[in-house]
Amino acid sequence: MDIELQNLIQDIHDSPKQAVIAVAGAGTTGLANLLLVGGASRTVLEAIVPYSLAAFDSFLDGQTPKQYVSSLAAHQLAGAALIRAQKLSSGTSLDNFEDLIGVSCTAALSSDRIRRGEHRVHIATWQARSLTVRTLVLIKGERNREDEERTYSRLLLNALAEACGINRVLDLALKDNEHVLLERYDYESMAQRLRQNKLDFFALYAHGKIRTRPATGGAEVHPQTLLSGSFNPLHKGHLGMAKAASKWLERPVAFELAAINVDKPSLTEDTILKRIAQFAGKYPIYISNAPTYLEKSRLYRNATFVIGYDTAKRLFYPKYYDNSEAQMLNAFAEIAENNCRFLVTGRVDEDDVFRTLTDLSIPADYRKLFESISEEQFRLDISSTELRNE
Repeated sequence: MDIELQNLIQDIHDSPKQAVIAVAGAGTTGLANLLLVGGASRTVLEAIVPYSLAAFDSFLDGQTPKQYVSSLAAHQLAGAALIRAQKLSSGTSLDNFEDLIGVSCTAALSSDRIRRGEHRVHIATWQARSLTVRTLVLIKGERNREDEERTYSRLLLNALAEACGINRVLDLALKDNEHVLLERYDYESMAQRLRQNKLDFFALYAHGKIRTRPATGGAEVHPQTLLSGSFNPLHKGHLGMAKAASKWLERPVAFELAAINVDKPSLTEDTILKRIAQFAGKYPIYISNAPTYLEKSRLYRNATFVIGYDTAKRLFYPKYYDNSEAQMLNAFAEIAENNCRFLVTGRVDEDDVFRTLTDLSIPADYRKLFESISEEQFRLDISSTELRNE
């Protein structure tokens, strides 16, 4: 190993960052180099090589990329690696997300068969504050398989070094018309703009790309079905509700995090980033400044909101409407006008009774806004506190 490579890896190991690294098609030389330099256990939480298509899909929890050697596949792989890093480092605590990295590499190398497609690599690093993707296409016939693997692995180490805050790179010995293309999705700046009321909301696709609408207007972006929560942390109750709702409605469910809450302090930028990182590579999430369902209905017209019995019950608390029944009825009238509805799951109360939508007293004019998921479709007899502890 040359001294330049060894020194860069030593700097990586001396940083506080920890990573799960998933490489498919190339990058194993970079992994081997990482492990050869002392201190690797400080950096590498886990390294995995999901080489077959079945292994790739399994690491993504059964998701199948449209194309395995692609930028989006690298996004998904890095997102799954970030989630894996969180589980390995601290269980369900969100406190150390700042120091975690999901790293991925998906590549097409020179082979013993003639490859019709490009010889290329996509390398992604997903962190709480950003997602960065590097793409490099090599000229066919200029290198053998070993040399292509070496180039891809050095690019992988450069990407990891940057994610660790190291401001130098290894030389890739590229040809004149070979260039590394860089894509970066800056979640930190989005959280800042939301907190400054420059955005109504922003959203992340499961693969990490950003969608948004400025507070002053712009293209309408509306999810069909949303499950809102604080996600501190994201747990099996949230996921179970989303799965049941998706099956019931026969369409996907996205999640929503409100930066402003009627009963709790507003979320800081760091807290927003930590919580949305839990969805990396797996689920779409919207982040808004809409604390009430009336305000959500203005943002997400025509949406169905998936809520639990406890939340549905609170919709009828007078305190949320300045103790005015008239204001409450006006709120429901506007929600109906915005063509929004509620899908309600049941819940066991403090008396160990399973409560459902039928236990609520709903004004007759607005009963049509509510639909219930059956007990057979979803029931989880455990509190949010117990889920967090678990």
